[in-house]
Amino acid sequence: MNTATATDRPFDAEVGRLLDLVVHSLYSEREIFLRELVANAADATDRRRFLALSDESLALPEGAAIRISIDKPARTITIADDGIGMTAEDLASHLGTIARSGTRAFTASLAEAKPEDRPNLVGQFGVGFYSAFMVADRVEVTSRRAGTDAAHKWSSEGTGGYRIEAATRETPGTDIVLHVKSDADEFLEPVRLETILRKWADHISVPVEIERDGKFQKANEGTALWRRRKADIAEKDYTDFYRHLGHMFDEPWATIHWSAEGTVEFSALLFIPGRSPFPVTEDDRESHVRLHVKRMFITDDAKLLPTWLRFVEGVVDTEDLPLNVSREMLQSTPVLARIRKALVNRVLGELKTRAKEAETYRGFIEQHGPMLKEGIYDDADHRNEIAALARFRSTHGEELTSLDDYVTRMQEGQKDIYYITGEDPARLAASPQIEGLRAKGYEVLLLSDQIDFFWPERLGTYEGHKLVHVGQARDMFDVAETPEPLKALIDALKSALGEQVGEVRASTRLTDSPAALAAGEAQPDLALQRLLRRAGRPSFAPPPALELNPAHRLIEGLVSRAAAGEAMDDWAALLLDLARIQDGESPVDPARFARLVADRMAGNPA
Repeated sequence: MNTATATDRPFDAEVGRLLDLVVHSLYSEREIFLRELVANAADATDRRRFLALSDESLALPEGAAIRISIDKPARTITIADDGIGMTAEDLASHLGTIARSGTRAFTASLAEAKPEDRPNLVGQFGVGFYSAFMVADRVEVTSRRAGTDAAHKWSSEGTGGYRIEAATRETPGTDIVLHVKSDADEFLEPVRLETILRKWADHISVPVEIERDGKFQKANEGTALWRRRKADIAEKDYTDFYRHLGHMFDEPWATIHWSAEGTVEFSALLFIPGRSPFPVTEDDRESHVRLHVKRMFITDDAKLLPTWLRFVEGVVDTEDLPLNVSREMLQSTPVLARIRKALVNRVLGELKTRAKEAETYRGFIEQHGPMLKEGIYDDADHRNEIAALARFRSTHGEELTSLDDYVTRMQEGQKDIYYITGEDPARLAASPQIEGLRAKGYEVLLLSDQIDFFWPERLGTYEGHKLVHVGQARDMFDVAETPEPLKALIDALKSALGEQVGEVRASTRLTDSPAALAAGEAQPDLALQRLLRRAGRPSFAPPPALELNPAHRLIEGLVSRAAAGEAMDDWAALLLDLARIQDGESPVDPARFARLVADRMAGNPA
């Protein structure tokens, strides 16, 4: 190319349409321009560093960096690097990618592509540079290839074409000058650019500096910790990065750092926090592990982990995606699907290993156990694995138990795993509903997290044993034949209580309590019904059954009273309220309940 004079080159007819698509359809945030240009500068620097391995004359200068300066009066932003640089031919080729690739077929395919497909299509041609025209009405690129003395300038207004002309640059590298549009004043503030860099490029390996008061100050960390060898990283480095990443103050409970090779290559640095992180919003249930491409931050909304692992913090970095990947593409690309699968398996593997340390694992369960159990409900592929990792309180003792340990303690002839749900483990342990099971020596899981109301039915069985709510374990406690005197009491109580109960029946489930409430067969248990009511979602279940303990002194006394023809209205109300209180409910009529109790304490049964 003859570079003695300026060379003007027109864009092809399709370029105007291409630029419009890139600027207005590809990027959703104007600030992305800085990420794209800094990424290009970092790549140029890395290329020079690589080539210098075989040609020492190309070595980077001491203090090589990407330097950003602002000239407010001139309304310009300059991004300078010490990278490999470009010749005149390179400028035409690299920055004229759209012009070179702007065939009618390519233009048509881009224009007709679905929005989620455009970034992948455009990304193949490396046009991230053109995001500069979102904030600039003119762009000038002055570059000198390392190993040469000549420099050239490429300039364009992003419309009809571009110009390449001879220029001067004292050292190899590239200067990009953006002439900022009138509606982009925010980008003429150093603090704004520094904020963008902290967000999008905090951990690229090349130092990025911003000029302030005539001095260049570092604006990024400049080290991709996740790309370094584990042997070269101290625990303090991990902890500092963990605290910076999640704005936490504690120590990570677990650190998972590895590089995957094979079909998809990526580096991952994940942390399981020592404390459960606060959600961004009350209903925020999404994972916010950060996705990086070639060390550049892309998004924390790629849903790299399922919701039941949303407590995990960290970074995933891959070379197998374009920098301008769209949100739609993130949801559909097989690359991300394979990364997600690998991440879940790795976290599960870490938890399986750490679960062997009962004391430390208990701390994990106390902080993250409820979220982990969401996976039993949500994740069909890993349901049994997650169930094995969950831990529960039970009637066996103070220590948390696993389902595997429960199974090893099952009584001879016991086929099912029994559980009870509610809001307070201590209250559940004293519930009349488990009295009969305890009498048989059967262990009962005490489930008190909200998710516990839902996952057991979804899991169904564990190691061939059915999970059964104690309220549904009726068959082993039914009274085979109700004696006539007891039947008379049951009829009297049913008549007195009317529609407040669905049924009154005798049961051997109770050993210490006179009566208890039980949900109807195939109906949600009573604790779940209360939870649904508080959430404004009534279950419309029929009234509960009132179960009686025929061997209790109170019931024996009531049998005699009923046989003597005594009215049962007050006794029935008192018995029902006692059962309600034991089940965590309040009497429907507290004043009447208090009066009835006072009367009987005073020895007046009427």
